[in-house]
Amino acid sequence: MSSVASETKIAQPAAEATGTTRPLSVFVHLAADKDAVAWREAWRSRTLVGVNEETPYGYGRATGMGCTVEFSRTSPESFAVKIIRLGLRVLTGFDVIHALRQRPALLDADVVWTHTESQYLAVAAVLSWSRRRPKLLGQSVWLFDRWKTLTPLHRLLYRRLIRHVDVLTVHSSVNLAVAQALFPDKRVVLVPFGIPSEQVTSPVARTGRPLRILSVGNDRHRDWTCLVEALDGLSDAVCVILSGTAPHALTKGRPNLQIMQARTNSEFFARLAEADVVCVPLKANGHASGITVIQEAVLAGVPVIATATGGLEVYFGADAVRYVPPGDPQALRDALQDIARDPANAQARAVRAQQHMADAGIGAQSFIRQHVELSHEMLGQQVPKSLGASAEGQSDPRPTSKP
Repeated sequence: MSSVASETKIAQPAAEATGTTRPLSVFVHLAADKDAVAWREAWRSRTLVGVNEETPYGYGRATGMGCTVEFSRTSPESFAVKIIRLGLRVLTGFDVIHALRQRPALLDADVVWTHTESQYLAVAAVLSWSRRRPKLLGQSVWLFDRWKTLTPLHRLLYRRLIRHVDVLTVHSSVNLAVAQALFPDKRVVLVPFGIPSEQVTSPVARTGRPLRILSVGNDRHRDWTCLVEALDGLSDAVCVILSGTAPHALTKGRPNLQIMQARTNSEFFARLAEADVVCVPLKANGHASGITVIQEAVLAGVPVIATATGGLEVYFGADAVRYVPPGDPQALRDALQDIARDPANAQARAVRAQQHMADAGIGAQSFIRQHVELSHEMLGQQVPKSLGASAEGQSDPRPTSKP
């Protein structure tokens, strides 16, 4: 095995008992630009911005839950091959060449995990040509948001490929309902997304002036226009947007608005530490857009204002996060003014958000644990008692799934 392969495979110590005859073999198929070795190097150098850990999205935690974990690898390729690969991805919506390169490793696994539909559709295409079939856990993010806008040919192709997915998972109660309606014979499970939640900063009352607003994100469903229109009516507020996609033209005529990118984690956490409120403005969506930033803010002890869309209320109720309607700058402005007028109440809401995050088990540990549980269920194995929610002293935020 090459040195790269040995670095991307995480073996479980033999002493860890799981109640099965051997560790569960998991292959995590990620996008070509999410190579586990590059991820680890960026994480160690603190250029991987946000609350992350050594393995992509925390999937390496499964090694402490009775699994061996191997990650997909990015292969060197010529410019011509890259153009062909990316061209096929544009045409089909998934990267089949990247998946084909992982074929020996993924076929050798007991179960394959994917992070978005782009990966599981590609893996399903590979499995459709293979006699040996590991179980496939297909995690969707954007697919069901845009299902109605897909061409008939794409819908037909995706339906055929989803036949090879054993369990579909989503992060949002909204997408859960859509997926169940589209695929009534397929098991669909809501698995709330979670980030590493072990490091927490206690909320404090933030009484400085001007009101310091921080907004973060690159998601296609961020509503920057709504945010800046709300900001126009606030004379005693400054706003920093950390984004690689927000249009810089929005800053024109707005001296109290900055748009930039955090290049390192030190920059990102410094912005969080000085913020009075984290604002997550959103367009209507079905995939819990913004939930990563909300969790990062909650862990940092910063009050959150978010648009009530995408099923975010399943994660945090209105007593923990201040919600506003979609596309309503006045409601957003009022919520921001309330933060400035009553910092003690904002602090109390931030305290409740942190407590709920701990009590409900929202975080990477629960996110990965549910992947392991579902994997055992797909294989017809008894779920080890050590994986139960009671072992962590936490309730399970996952609602009942439809078989």
